[in-house]
Amino acid sequence: MKNTTAKAMVFSEPNKEFDEKSIVIPKANEGEIVVRITYTTICTSDLHTYTGRRQSPAPCILGHEIIGTIISIDDTITTDYLGNSLKEGDLITWAVYAFDKNNPMAEKGIPQKSPNLYKYGHHTLSDTDTLNGGFATHCVLRKGTAIFKLPENLNVKSLAPLNCTHATIAGAMRLAGNLSDKNVLVTGAGMLGLSACAMAKNNGAKNVYCMDINENRLELSKSFGVNRTLTSNQAEEYFTDNDKIDVVIDTTGVPSAMETGLSVLNIGGTAVWVGAVYNQKPTQVNAEMIVRNLITIKGLHNYTPEDLKTAILFLIENHNTYPFESLVSDEYNLNELTTAFKAANNGEHYRVGIKQ
Repeated sequence: MKNTTAKAMVFSEPNKEFDEKSIVIPKANEGEIVVRITYTTICTSDLHTYTGRRQSPAPCILGHEIIGTIISIDDTITTDYLGNSLKEGDLITWAVYAFDKNNPMAEKGIPQKSPNLYKYGHHTLSDTDTLNGGFATHCVLRKGTAIFKLPENLNVKSLAPLNCTHATIAGAMRLAGNLSDKNVLVTGAGMLGLSACAMAKNNGAKNVYCMDINENRLELSKSFGVNRTLTSNQAEEYFTDNDKIDVVIDTTGVPSAMETGLSVLNIGGTAVWVGAVYNQKPTQVNAEMIVRNLITIKGLHNYTPEDLKTAILFLIENHNTYPFESLVSDEYNLNELTTAFKAANNGEHYRVGIKQ
């Protein structure tokens, strides 16, 4: 007999225990898919919400780095974003948001800024809006969500961060442009940073540099395509006597790191900022230097479905080249979610996994 109820772990207020709640599993309505969640990883933004560093609706079901198998699919949905056939039992990932493809922002090519965007793991839990986040046994995917069928031979620890970490970095690579034979600096050696190092190397960068304050993370970055590591106070001095940087990708959101990145850019260089998604002191920008050196600064928040497509193809091709699976270094059962968040918040893990 099939389960008729799902279990969800509900966030109510910062630093409090998650509450377990039973929710009736609905059938897929028009344009919807119901999935049984296979694996979820705790993203840094989940931690920001849990610890009160970021405001989020409550009560809610957090979690957006999710993969799952289809248990109910509306008859109008026959294929995924890439045209692959979809059916019950298929393993899938999906964009972290649903949107209307006909709205003006989507038509401009920035669907992630659509009005009335629906983001999984970011909505209030209510009687009419229930299974909408990753820390539950099931999730309902709304109409307008880009769905991607996944190969079953890859480890779930590699797959779960696809629709946040790797898709965001794929977007950053798109903004960075052609990296062939260029020097790339990645600031921050967290999950986003390691993904950026690997994609930059894979996209033909001549040299990939990584800058961080954590020596252990810098050492690990060498397994993700990095040619040379630098601490924050080494970068400006090092690049005055060596080739300057053509592209810097900041994943930290820390003003001093972004300022250092700008200072080491070559004439005509590009800075792509993806980490500044929480409140910090103002970043100091030398406008004359930007103008005289023809510097371009680009920001990315979230990503497009095409970026998620790029990320999936990258992981399929490179899962044996870069040890992404090892970055999920601790895991817990769903009913241990509070303990898992405390473990994730101690800074020892790139990702903590939640298994079903």
